[in-house]
Amino acid sequence: MQYGFLLDHHRCIGCHACTVACKSENSVPVSNFRTWVKYQEKGRFPAVKRHFAVLRCNHCTKPPCVEICPVNALSKRGDGIVDLDKDACIGCRACMQGCPYDAIYLNEDSGSAEKCHFCAHRVEKGLQPACVVVCPEQAIVTGDVSDPKSRIARMIAENETLVRRPEQGTGPNVHYKGVEPTMLTPGVAERPETYLWSDRPPHKPEAWPADVPTQPDNRVVLDAGHRVEWGWHVSAYLVTKGVAAGAAVLAPFLGMLGVEGFARDWLPELAALVFTLVTTFLLVHDLARPQYFFRLLTRPNTRSWLVKGGWILSAFGMILPAILALRFFGMTELADTLRWASAGIGLAVAGYTAFLFQQCEGRDLWQGKLVLPHLLVQAVLCGAVLYLPFADEPATLSRVLGAALVLHLVVMLAEQRKKHFRTENERQATGFLS
Repeated sequence: MQYGFLLDHHRCIGCHACTVACKSENSVPVSNFRTWVKYQEKGRFPAVKRHFAVLRCNHCTKPPCVEICPVNALSKRGDGIVDLDKDACIGCRACMQGCPYDAIYLNEDSGSAEKCHFCAHRVEKGLQPACVVVCPEQAIVTGDVSDPKSRIARMIAENETLVRRPEQGTGPNVHYKGVEPTMLTPGVAERPETYLWSDRPPHKPEAWPADVPTQPDNRVVLDAGHRVEWGWHVSAYLVTKGVAAGAAVLAPFLGMLGVEGFARDWLPELAALVFTLVTTFLLVHDLARPQYFFRLLTRPNTRSWLVKGGWILSAFGMILPAILALRFFGMTELADTLRWASAGIGLAVAGYTAFLFQQCEGRDLWQGKLVLPHLLVQAVLCGAVLYLPFADEPATLSRVLGAALVLHLVVMLAEQRKKHFRTENERQATGFLS
């Protein structure tokens, strides 16, 4: 069974009744939306037509938000509804990066993520979702899309319908009948500085990049704003994690790189341990509900690379003190041998984020094949920068630093100069970097 929506835009009049009913039924905070209406005007005066598109969670057949959530707060029910347990959520906002439809928001009051749940509390009592009941034009049709005898399945079979972002392979279960196709493709229509009744949301003031051409005489005149999550904490975490990993990866080779004494014997593990602790602090501090970070251990989703990354960081955090303890008790050879294992874990520390980013279906540019080598090269670069001031003979280490820097720049340029893009959204994202 798979519940789904069919939105008939031959009938929709853009009245926002569905939005208001959803907010009232589910106590959705001001400025947040579980379902919203986008307005787009196409043509030139006096021949202008306004189009509507009702946007919401797609209750995907293969929901990426469920896979990436580290604490199993999101689940796909037997009836196909993608539900969210607000009490279990830790506010990491990974689901927002996983969702290609901007359908999940963070409730600033509770610190929990929230989304359309098909009014599951009503469906379980044999009632329709609130948006369906209130629609004056009966433009919202629900039912089991997997049952060919259901009304919604027949309408999908008998009419030409569209779904949003089918290239992501999520299997969206919101079908659009009679919608203007460009409304489902961000970046095609112009976005003026002001909307129909308001300014653009302050957290999304940018225009589309100049090298991403928009369709002439096609303008978005009303849309909901969605905050960009995972800000400076994640940027800083990538650097601190890179330093910790680089310190361990280069540690077995310090003698050959001209680093001796305290810097060779003690600095690698001390630096890696400090920067690992800083990384952990950044990760926990970035949670909207940091007091519940322990749920990563008590109810882990083993499919999420946030959980796997936590395991890798934990292993790293245990082997580093072990090496320091061995060296303190004079077991130098054993400590040096264990450094090779630490270097291997260090590579995993540097690289696991690439696999986490692969789960972020809502961020196409993060899913490129160059992310993993980029992170590994970054770790070597950070490690070389860390050790260079301590090198007695810096020539060899300087060459390593120079080579890592060149490779880092090459990968960055390669990511920005792609000639062929997997998706239109990836091309747009690259345009923002230029």
